[in-house]
Amino acid sequence: MTTSRTTPPDVHAAHGDGQSGDGTRKGRAGRRLTALLLAPAAALAVWAVADPLLGVDLRVVTGGATTRVGPAAVLATAFAAALLGLGLLAALERLTAQARTIWTITAAAVLVVSLAGPLGGVTTGAKVTLACMHLVVAAALFGVVAATARRRDAPQDS
Repeated sequence: MTTSRTTPPDVHAAHGDGQSGDGTRKGRAGRRLTALLLAPAAALAVWAVADPLLGVDLRVVTGGATTRVGPAAVLATAFAAALLGLGLLAALERLTAQARTIWTITAAAVLVVSLAGPLGGVTTGAKVTLACMHLVVAAALFGVVAATARRRDAPQDS
């Protein structure tokens, strides 16, 4: 005699895996929204430790002008990067079964290129702090993409 087991819809929520009882879309959207908010918050936390607490002079030289990096710039830039990154993932998921792979390669390349930006810092402390901001935003996004990217079944040979 065989018996079949079914998992109740609320079991996913009870285990904290981010999936709602009515499917994965709601859990995925919630996690992505969290990353969209977490990435700027993490960058701001790095700024808050470095600038006001440690006294790091967060100024950068771009195009011959020196600009102070303040909390508004940190939040806006990190939010924009997160929004663009997650938007790209959503678009790729609609277009290809390889969305996570393509996104990861693209995001890694963007991260490497973006790390040239902190080289404009006027002090070593500024350069290190700015690089840390880039890395915490990337970490928030890479973590969420690894956990939420849609997985399509590979085509089966018939």
